[in-house]
Amino acid sequence: MAGDHDILCIGSVLWDVIGRAPSHMRQGADVPGRITRLPGGVAMNIAMALARFGLRPALLSAVGRDPEGDDLIRNCMALGVGTAHLYRSEDLPTDRYMAIEGANGLIAAIADAHSLEAAGARILRPLTDGPLGDSTHPYAGCIALDGNLTLALLNEIATHPAFARADLRVAPASPGKAERLLPFLTHGRAVLYVNLEEASILCQQSFDSAAQAAQGLVARGAMRALVTDGGRPAADAGPQGVITLPCRQVLVTRVTGAGDTFMAAHIAAELAGQPPAAALAHALDAAATYVSGEIPS
Repeated sequence: MAGDHDILCIGSVLWDVIGRAPSHMRQGADVPGRITRLPGGVAMNIAMALARFGLRPALLSAVGRDPEGDDLIRNCMALGVGTAHLYRSEDLPTDRYMAIEGANGLIAAIADAHSLEAAGARILRPLTDGPLGDSTHPYAGCIALDGNLTLALLNEIATHPAFARADLRVAPASPGKAERLLPFLTHGRAVLYVNLEEASILCQQSFDSAAQAAQGLVARGAMRALVTDGGRPAADAGPQGVITLPCRQVLVTRVTGAGDTFMAAHIAAELAGQPPAAALAHALDAAATYVSGEIPS
């Protein structure tokens, strides 16, 4: 591990603009609620959760040199998330994500992550051209990676020698971007964190359970796969076989960021030396606590 961090989080770092209503919503609904702006993005959500679990995460991403970007950097630092290795662009604006949530879950969302995609491989320079590593001295720590990167960049990470020794943990940003994780099935160099829908997209077949989906991903080439299925049992498939555990049933008050919390809790548990079953149980409990609203956003 580097002196200033325990884990790197690569991917989207942006402002989340979330509208939440306490009532059920349908298309075209106009209801009272609350609108908040918070640091977000998959990589940022994972980093914030890792910090809550006592780790020191550092970000690799693109953040604009605009007022929104400066404000975002200040918020990251206040939350215990390292920003020293971020790519700060002079001409790309800070990205944003906007979502509407009702009592019946996520209604709609739009991710404006064009700056991250435009920055491309420039966000990886600390790993590919120092100071964190390069092709001859690969980074040997843990990396949490999200699927908001382009397919070309994810494929580069899956094959680049600078990542050959890294403990890669990868999650898609959404079901619509699940197919971007295909390079990690082809090269088998990462632990995948997906939900049942995303697993079905990656394997191009339907599954009845998380256990079936996790096994299906390993059969397709994944080194290891963790699959969640909402409030139904989750599974972890890999060299240890298949572990399936139930979820704690709670009243759902929010959903955005739940998968990121699950992934962060699982990584933190394993970095602390917990065995697979205990790490999965810890992650499920953390996710249940998060969606119930028992901890702050």
